[in-house]
Amino acid sequence: MSSISATSDEGLQPSDSSSPAAPTPSNSYWSKDQVRADLLSGLTVALALVPEAVAFAFVCGVPPLVGLYAAFIISMITSVFGGRPGMISGATGAVAVVVVTLVQVHGIQYLFATIILAGLLQMLAGVARLGKFIRLVPEAVMFGFVNGLAIVIFLAQKASFQNRVVGSDGSVSLSWMQGTDLWLMIGLVGLTMAVIWSLPKLTKKFPAPLAGILIVSALVIGLGLPTKSVGDLASISGGLPSFQVPSVPWNLATLKIIFPYAAIVASVGLIESLMTLTLIDEMTESRGRGNKECLALGGANILTGLFGGMGGCAMIGQSVINVNSGGRGRLSGISASLFLLLFILFGAPLIEQIPISALTGVMFMVVIGTFEWSSFRVMKRIPRADAFVIVLVSGITVIADLAIAVFVGVVASALVFAWQKSQHISASTSTSKEGAKVYHLNGPLFFASVGSFRDIFDTYADPQKVVIDFAASRVYGHAGLDAIDRLAERYHKQGKEVTLIHLSRDCAKLLHRAGDLVRLDLSEDPHYRMAVNELG
Repeated sequence: MSSISATSDEGLQPSDSSSPAAPTPSNSYWSKDQVRADLLSGLTVALALVPEAVAFAFVCGVPPLVGLYAAFIISMITSVFGGRPGMISGATGAVAVVVVTLVQVHGIQYLFATIILAGLLQMLAGVARLGKFIRLVPEAVMFGFVNGLAIVIFLAQKASFQNRVVGSDGSVSLSWMQGTDLWLMIGLVGLTMAVIWSLPKLTKKFPAPLAGILIVSALVIGLGLPTKSVGDLASISGGLPSFQVPSVPWNLATLKIIFPYAAIVASVGLIESLMTLTLIDEMTESRGRGNKECLALGGANILTGLFGGMGGCAMIGQSVINVNSGGRGRLSGISASLFLLLFILFGAPLIEQIPISALTGVMFMVVIGTFEWSSFRVMKRIPRADAFVIVLVSGITVIADLAIAVFVGVVASALVFAWQKSQHISASTSTSKEGAKVYHLNGPLFFASVGSFRDIFDTYADPQKVVIDFAASRVYGHAGLDAIDRLAERYHKQGKEVTLIHLSRDCAKLLHRAGDLVRLDLSEDPHYRMAVNELG
């Protein structure tokens, strides 16, 4: 991988731009070729946004335009002000499933109020600079996140192979396609995938996903093939979104209703956006700005709630489509949102003729490109704990939701790390010229290694003078300090003298009880800081 050097607002870019995988340098985002690539990739993304926004609106239990307005507003705001050029945000299923019950019980106005509050919480996270904590997500969790999300995207396409059946009582059910309809759908999906796979081998000047959509659409419309189209989902025709303050009682009772939903929406949105940002960073070999993305996403959701949208966050599928289609600059996301608005205002009759099969083929290629196939190859070479985390996060992402999956994965990885490090503390012993027994500690002293640390010492059998050498050890947190305090008390009860050497001055200042029970030799104080909060 090429070396990294600092650049402008767009983040960190590889200094070696000649690499095939290198992104467009920030000073070339407005070059003629990149503008053309951003506009074409934006059109491709907009076409893919339509059915997903409509589908997520159905999941949420709101009109299709509520999902489309959210996609337009969130994509525009995050593209202009966000921390990751080239990343696409919009209405998402992760947000939709959270607020289903809220809409059913309290109505759509409470949804808008919830999205506004969630946006405020996301902006607070940005102000508090919490976006940096995405660095704490281990690589195994990222593997599991990507694989799980790829599986979710794949499973979401099953609706393309099903027909809506309206019963005599007005109920709606789904049934699998059969016979000619099924084979026609499979053929058109396969054709779209073939175009996307083969076109880059001929030219990279035109986005392959857009070519696939156009070719299959022309074939279906020209031959009059009987297959499902976007218009079969719902009409996307509408006007401009209008400003409206949610008509809910603005009091404590309303806050009690919407706050739990808003907190979950904010958390899910931030996690999915920051994880997607990290993925796009890897794909483009550049670096986005997580805190800036938190602020932009929060502002976008506030505006979405005020203009009748359902809220959302980053969309990994559309982001991958954009990057693979050549979209690198902010113009790609801006153009995608503007194209989407044009579809709503003027292009609905045309867009509604696009076959679902073409969009399904695009999403299948996203699945293939998103899934970390290398995880199968490395499973036997990586630690079993990491392999377990990959499978765990993938499974929870599919079964439950992304936020829970990432949280569980991080906790599991942290516990594994703590357990492994707890086994690494040990000590060798020697005898000083004065006849004191010297314990030479090796390894970190923190909450998980306290038990092993305590077992090292034999307070009853040790001589009257004991020296504990921390030169090869580090003390982390108050659990480590407390362990030293308690050890000092044990020696004090035996009437023995304990000297601590090579202990940092920070640690010495924070030793409470032990300060009066041991002798601290700071003449050879090592120059490191102890990771501890004195007020904690």
